[in-house]
Amino acid sequence: MEQLVAAVRRFNRTVTQRVGALDDEYMARARPLAQARLLWEIGPDGAEVAALRARLALDSGHLSRLLRALEGDGLVTVGPSGRAGGDARVRHARLTAAGRAEWAELDERSDAFAHSILEPLTAPHRDRLVAAMAEVERLLVASMVVIEPCPPGDPRARACVRAYAREVARRFDDGFDPALSSPVHDADLTPPAGLFLLATLNAEPVGCGAVKLHPGAPAEIKRVWVAESVRGLGVGRRLLNELERRAAERGWHRIRLDTNRNLTEAIALYRSAGYREVEAYNTERYAHHWFEKQLAP
Repeated sequence: MEQLVAAVRRFNRTVTQRVGALDDEYMARARPLAQARLLWEIGPDGAEVAALRARLALDSGHLSRLLRALEGDGLVTVGPSGRAGGDARVRHARLTAAGRAEWAELDERSDAFAHSILEPLTAPHRDRLVAAMAEVERLLVASMVVIEPCPPGDPRARACVRAYAREVARRFDDGFDPALSSPVHDADLTPPAGLFLLATLNAEPVGCGAVKLHPGAPAEIKRVWVAESVRGLGVGRRLLNELERRAAERGWHRIRLDTNRNLTEAIALYRSAGYREVEAYNTERYAHHWFEKQLAP
């Protein structure tokens, strides 16, 4: 791990130097990188302040200071949305005419800067660099996904469960009617009876999973779902591992689940994670496979 950490730090130093993050005047525009990035994110269409905070992972104080600096330069205004029936408490940031001109200049200079990175390289090296950047971006996004316990009644949790239901209804042979499936009540997923985990990226829900902690019986995994936008990034395996870990911490030694034959990716995940197929342990209408795993202490 120490060698990996050293490699990440070396990469960070090279990137910050090459992209000009150390300069007080990013792209020679008399403002640091953080202000330039915020200006870019606001964009010609404007943006909600709360959305900017989530998207850039900034605390409220830091974002307020950056916005005040841009306001002081006459590039941004911050106020209510102005939409009919809109919530006056929701603040929006908008570019002024000067801000739009600065945004266009920043856009043009960003293209020129990207060209300056690619131009010295041979064509094969350009392709290698761009491919490597795409892979690094995907993995960095994966590292930004946060998995935490969440009350099952939270609106974000509800949104994930609805997305799960829509997807399985599309993929199951006979559709999916929650009323015909084995019930999963909020109380079943609330400690100490169980746990609901929510995966978020920039504060937006992108996955979920739950575990029911049955007294005197194996724990049971339910409602594992990952948004298409983050599939292939290992989020499903992380959710599964976290559910297992939390069940083991609470004293459970075995865990099980049921799944539908059309969820081939999920079946492959469970088998690769050490689950073995067992006889049916319930009468779930939509299940074709039942799996179980011994948990490490």
